[in-house]
Amino acid sequence: MIQIDWKKVRSRALAGAFALTASVALLPSTSAIAQNRTLPDFTDLVEQVGPSVVNIRTLEKVTARGGPDAAGQEEMLEFFRRFGLPMPNVPRQAPHPQRPQPEEQPRGVGSGFVLTADGLIMTNAHVVEGADEVIVTLTDKREFKAKIIGADKRSDVAVVKIDATGLPAVKVGDVSRLKVGEWVMAIGSPFGLDNSVTAGIVSAKQRDTGDYLPFIQTDVAINPGNSGGPLINMRGEVVGINSQIYSRSGGSMGISFAIPMDEAVRVSEQLRATGRVSRGRIGVQIDQVTKEVAESIGLGKPQGALVRAVEAGSPAEKAGVEAGDIITKFDGKTVEKATDLPRMVGSTKPGSHSALTVFRRGVSKDLTVTIAEIDAEKPARKATDKEEKPKASSAGQALGLGVSELPDALKKELKIKGGVRVDVANEAAARAGLREGDVIIQIANVEVNSVKEFESVVAKLDKSKAINVLFRRGEWAQYAVIRLAR
Repeated sequence: MIQIDWKKVRSRALAGAFALTASVALLPSTSAIAQNRTLPDFTDLVEQVGPSVVNIRTLEKVTARGGPDAAGQEEMLEFFRRFGLPMPNVPRQAPHPQRPQPEEQPRGVGSGFVLTADGLIMTNAHVVEGADEVIVTLTDKREFKAKIIGADKRSDVAVVKIDATGLPAVKVGDVSRLKVGEWVMAIGSPFGLDNSVTAGIVSAKQRDTGDYLPFIQTDVAINPGNSGGPLINMRGEVVGINSQIYSRSGGSMGISFAIPMDEAVRVSEQLRATGRVSRGRIGVQIDQVTKEVAESIGLGKPQGALVRAVEAGSPAEKAGVEAGDIITKFDGKTVEKATDLPRMVGSTKPGSHSALTVFRRGVSKDLTVTIAEIDAEKPARKATDKEEKPKASSAGQALGLGVSELPDALKKELKIKGGVRVDVANEAAARAGLREGDVIIQIANVEVNSVKEFESVVAKLDKSKAINVLFRRGEWAQYAVIRLAR
């Protein structure tokens, strides 16, 4: 019979338990591991990119007026001259006063970064705008006078040049790989504090705050003086130029915007080549397509750009684009929202032939447009109506509409071949936004060129459904959706 020493078994078990507890205690906790994995260390990035970031100081020349007394006297005399009052007795100045000399005064402080080793610096256009002199300070404290190669206000991108070689240029990142929630870092000179480092995450992409730029939104602390500095990803690549902030106080509130680097590089290449940026245009005024309009006209989902007006003689008019069309594709690329179109067209070289797909009266139509240059843009001419109103028809009373024939002079003025003029708009029509003086071009996706055609279309309508109406108000075309009360 086997004898078991239970005291030894118990003591060995306890020893093993203590050993296991001790070994577990030496291992990092799960939360610690997760924290180490999610909180990055920016020290290597700062060492890598920091030397490429510069401070930009601008100066402007002002003319001294001979001291505060002279300035006050001149303002007082200007007041009396402006209102035709008798001049007061003031001491006359010397007959040959000393000519005031221009003085250079600090204008502003911003940031920038080295684009090429031979001295090209990228920054914001608003940093150097109006400057008579631009001073670039490197991290090694060397200072250079910079020459402005070019600045583009629309994109807020500028390129300046300093006389230096062997500079540490930044690496440009692929913006398409940037993800919302990704860690990013900024280096700049907020409030003049050189080489300040801040970090955060990408809050959103494709943020529409400008005509030609889909901004990167971050929660990185950006303040005055950070403008023009780089936004850097965790691979040490520049993915944006810090440009704007949303603020009620003038300081950081956790919402900042950066120019995507792919857009900035495209602009900088043109600035370096010609000193200016050439953008395409087709000559249309556009608006968003609402869900209600999209459903009522059979488009399905709200996408594309609604053409509200076509400029006379523009590439769009020559291509056959009409007010009320919805541009759904440009050069084969889907126009998801109205703000996509200016960027697509703007980045197309003037003189190019581009394909347009428009949705018109329930069907898609392909057109070809020749891109013009945006600098040649002329404002669309406003239409006026000075004709006497013809006798109104009672057609459309069920919709709350009273319409009349459109005078030939107004057709010519609006450059349309037909339509009916709204003389009365109440009840359902008024709720939809129609009003007296509007010109209805089509109803329920059917073109109307006369009151007779209007009456025929209205008589066939299923009034239990939403009814879309395309109309002109002056030079603008837009949709209204009439819903009758049940």
